[in-house]
Amino acid sequence: MADDTFGTRELRARVLAAWSASPARFREDANAEDDLVRGGYRDRVVVELAQNAADAAARAGVEGRLTLRLRDDLLVAENIGAPLDAAGVESLSTLRASTKRGDGASVGRFGVGFAAVLAVTDEPRIASATGAVRWDAAAARRDASAVASVAQEVARRGGQVPVLRLPYAWDEPPPTTATTVVELPLRDAAARELVTRLLAEVDDALLLALPSLAAIDVEVDGDRRTVTATDRWHVVRRAGRTVPALLADRPVEERERPTWSLTWARPLAGQLVPPCLHAPTPTDEPLDLPVLLVASFPLDTTRRHVASGPLTDALVREAAAAFVALVSEVPDPAQRWALVPGPMPVGRLDGQLRSAVREALAAAPVLRTVDGAPVAPKDAVSIVGASDDLVAELAGVVDGLVADHTALEQLGGRRLRLVDAVDLLAGLERPPDWWRRLYAALSDGPVDSEALGSLPVPLADGRLVRGPRGALLPEGDLPPDLSSLGLRLVHPDAAHPLLLRLGAAAAAARTVLDRPEVREAVDASWEHPEPDALASVVLDLVARAGLRRGELPWLAALRLTDVHGDPAVAEDLVLPGSFLADLAGTSAADQLGEVDPALVARWGRDVLSAAGVLADLTVTEVHDLVLDRDGGDDDAVAGLDGWVDWVLDRIGGRTDTPAGSPPTVRSLRVVPELDVVDDGSWLRVLAHVAGDPELRAALVDPVPVEVGGGAGIRRVTVPSYAAWWLRARGLLEGRRPGEWAAPGASDLEGLWEPLADAGGVPAAVLGAAGVRTSLADVLADVDGAEALLDRLADPALRVSWSTLLPAYAGIAGLDADAVAAPRSVRVDPDTVLPADDVVVVDAAHHLQVGWDTPPLVVPLAWAADLAEVLDVATSSERIGDPAVAGGERRTVPVAVAALLPGAPDEWWEHDELLVAGHPVSWWVAGNGDVHAATLDGLARGLAWAAAAWPARWPVAAVLEDERRAGELADELRLG
Repeated sequence: MADDTFGTRELRARVLAAWSASPARFREDANAEDDLVRGGYRDRVVVELAQNAADAAARAGVEGRLTLRLRDDLLVAENIGAPLDAAGVESLSTLRASTKRGDGASVGRFGVGFAAVLAVTDEPRIASATGAVRWDAAAARRDASAVASVAQEVARRGGQVPVLRLPYAWDEPPPTTATTVVELPLRDAAARELVTRLLAEVDDALLLALPSLAAIDVEVDGDRRTVTATDRWHVVRRAGRTVPALLADRPVEERERPTWSLTWARPLAGQLVPPCLHAPTPTDEPLDLPVLLVASFPLDTTRRHVASGPLTDALVREAAAAFVALVSEVPDPAQRWALVPGPMPVGRLDGQLRSAVREALAAAPVLRTVDGAPVAPKDAVSIVGASDDLVAELAGVVDGLVADHTALEQLGGRRLRLVDAVDLLAGLERPPDWWRRLYAALSDGPVDSEALGSLPVPLADGRLVRGPRGALLPEGDLPPDLSSLGLRLVHPDAAHPLLLRLGAAAAAARTVLDRPEVREAVDASWEHPEPDALASVVLDLVARAGLRRGELPWLAALRLTDVHGDPAVAEDLVLPGSFLADLAGTSAADQLGEVDPALVARWGRDVLSAAGVLADLTVTEVHDLVLDRDGGDDDAVAGLDGWVDWVLDRIGGRTDTPAGSPPTVRSLRVVPELDVVDDGSWLRVLAHVAGDPELRAALVDPVPVEVGGGAGIRRVTVPSYAAWWLRARGLLEGRRPGEWAAPGASDLEGLWEPLADAGGVPAAVLGAAGVRTSLADVLADVDGAEALLDRLADPALRVSWSTLLPAYAGIAGLDADAVAAPRSVRVDPDTVLPADDVVVVDAAHHLQVGWDTPPLVVPLAWAADLAEVLDVATSSERIGDPAVAGGERRTVPVAVAALLPGAPDEWWEHDELLVAGHPVSWWVAGNGDVHAATLDGLARGLAWAAAAWPARWPVAAVLEDERRAGELADELRLG
């Protein structure tokens, strides 16, 4: 082919002449090409080849196709469309002087894109149907060096010259399978590595920027793939003419193309969106949007970034309007919300686009309310965390209600908290079944109890109340009409389990009975306008709940009617034929009336008994009872506070009770009907209790009391509630039980009068009721010792030594700190003295002293302990250690010493022995000296000194006749 194909010879001549005439022009061209290759187009070779292919297809009006083939060190690009012509060659060889002016179909605009090939090759060449052309760095260097005026500059630049300024004809035949073929022999391994990467990055996003291309075939060393425009993108395109005023600050070449275009592409198959603007090919302008933007934004001189100015601002507004159209076409609300850009930009243009898009979206009806009506986000309302069902139910309650998304606030909409949405429901008139659907929707997922605390609830009586707490949810078989009880009963059509989670209670019969409203109604039943109706409802609940007597003691205040039709509270009525009714004739029974037989016929004995009508003695359990004097009367049982005080008094003297840890009874069995027993019926009651195991246990079994706390907790036992009641209020033959002794209590003879007729009641039952059954029983009672001492000090009683000595023996074994000292003390069966005059003999020789009043003589082993408990003097304390004068020292006989190993070796003999002015026959001084005036006295003194008092008689015999020493020693060893 001739050397001047496409006028290449003439083009070179003009360029070389220009360089020769102006070496500065050479430097400008060299610098411009170097800037493009190393800067704006350093990695755009594949994109620029695709762009040129798209322009060729657009000019020819055909569906473009590009083939990119890399084999060994050669990259080949084949395309169809308009062939290369002389103007095209001139454009490729003339920097920033594109011949595509006025061509609205072309993508390239400035004639500089082809410079990208120089990043990978020194010898680019093009063969087209109209001819072939090539560029050669070595040839260009040779020709430029031949120009004298620039040769030195070429050398200075190390041989770097503007390659594309000097085209050469290429003797290559026209391609047969394509219109134009571009061949790029790659410079080195780095160039191949770059090209390989760029080819791998070719995807359908490139075709969005180059709509004239229908497909790109990529082949690398035999591996081929085809990239086509697919349905993986949702695309919105816009184009128009640019207002001239917007181009005033743009270069001339750009002002001659007064059109704009943009494309938004939303990925549909999960593919990644390139993180940059395409203008129309990729730039370095960062975008962090969920969609791809391809737009004809003006670029700066680097061809990498968008130039600011009026044109860019106008295109931002057009892009925002097109974005609204894109969002409007998205059918799924969740996907629409996902397109709303966040507030954090990654660059200047990104920030402009985000702001404009949000502003446009906020005012556009891109959303649909739950009713299907279009609504702009700024006019929309959502409920944070609301489920679809909840949103659907609230459609007619909240205007502009849409599905919730965090982006709504960015677009000016309101996001209500659930608690705020609940406030909107106050006073809302809706049928009960609507409320049930609302509750069902609210129960999807986690339930915010705090937010729903004021949720309205429709009641069966037509009221709408705020908050489920305290409401009752119908459950099971309830009476048909509970209106007389004033309950917050949820309407059956609105009942839903959510209400239970928010504080409502399941309204089974027992639950209803536990409500404070029911108790208040029962307490006020005398003032109720329809007391019979109230009683009927309450008794119906009792029956349905299967209530047992004593479970709800306050029911005893329910107004019923007696056998005469007169009103009476349940606790003042008895069932006919019952044990308590059988007490007829007593004053207590006279105060009780028989319940109306009609009530018995309708409800049965068990229901009326459970409601408080009296029948038999029963046992009720009180759990976790804290023993506190300030706790007030416990409504469970009459007088229970009295038992508590009594117990605290009993344990206070024997058990430490740490502050802050009051004693506690875990389970206390009580007999609540004891308060109706007549004074003359207690013996019958005891006989009845003795024959019933449960009643007997409630009376006889002691009650464990936990005292202290933590690791120091311990338990003491106290008498039962029934035992306390009987002891405090019961009467047997006109006296309190504690004033009687049980029949057969011989060790109490003379102290308490035996009960003449115990009616066959066992001693254990009598004892629990307070009757004195034995000395041990008396002493085991906390107050028993004081009661015993009071009896012993009663001068009207005569107490034999057979009773007195065991009593004092028991008293001596008590803790002196736990017994109040008596004012008077019995010293013998017939004598009671003031305590200050009483002396307990604690030494045998003290008996010889002439006492003004009879001393109390008890076994010496416990004499001192008894004196301490009684808080009286001992004989040792009264006499002291008086001096003993005179006497002659004598040696204790050997025979006696053998009989008494502990006796002293010597003793003092007296003709007459006086101690403190009293004549005595013997004495043992404080220093252990034995003084005696007679042999019998000597025997006593030696035995006492040797701590062998029982041996005094054998010693006396040996002193009379020493020959009996062996015989008597044998007898002493017998014990």
